[in-house]
Amino acid sequence: MNYRLDIQYDGTRYGGWQKQKDTDNTIQGKIEEVLSRMCQTPVTIQGAGRTDAGVHALGFKLNFHADTRIPAAKLPLALNQHLPPEIRVLDAQVVPEDFHARYAAHTKTYLYRIHNHPIDSPFDAAYYTRVPRHLDEARMQAAAQQFVGRHDFLALCAAGSSAAAHGDTVRTITDCHVTRKGDEIDIEVTADGYLYNMVRILAGTLCEAGAGRLDPAEIPAILESRDRSRAGPTLPAKGLFLKCVEYDL
Repeated sequence: MNYRLDIQYDGTRYGGWQKQKDTDNTIQGKIEEVLSRMCQTPVTIQGAGRTDAGVHALGFKLNFHADTRIPAAKLPLALNQHLPPEIRVLDAQVVPEDFHARYAAHTKTYLYRIHNHPIDSPFDAAYYTRVPRHLDEARMQAAAQQFVGRHDFLALCAAGSSAAAHGDTVRTITDCHVTRKGDEIDIEVTADGYLYNMVRILAGTLCEAGAGRLDPAEIPAILESRDRSRAGPTLPAKGLFLKCVEYDL
């Protein structure tokens, strides 16, 4: 049967989602290892996306085909007993045979967390990027709105992107907004797809606007230029979370 798992993970000490030849320390690798032992046969999983090293997930989804006597309702408990504590399975469901966690996804929402204060939190520093100087969230929001729509996002793409190499850099952002609560600033982006480091560069560009170094009205020209050097810096991975993935199911 085809199973879908809803999971969360802390990506701090992992080399990203995707299994790699040179390391077994990936989220995909750890889950496949446990599933293969449980099913007593090699199991390959398909993830909703490919988060980079150090990126976290609040609402990641994956699917796999396997024969197991464990009911879907009991799979989370069975898996969590053997997975590292940074990876938790929240829910398991049987889904149609043709369901694919990546290709069936309509949109993905990412969250980027910023701690806008000169001093780190002793509890939370692994899960945000600290920006010591005050950021104007109204300017950040004005800039964020300029990203909404269907655009060529090559200016927000890091070098080495396979999509960029093939000229496939047009994506549709349906929502991009900035909210502040005290010293915490959250950037949320919902799109039908993303380029390599796109959200981290977008967040860095919004910080430039919030710091007064970039006029929000410049965003359309930056996108039109397709020039990476005109956008903001790539912010660290630790502040980035895959928040949710939307499907018809």
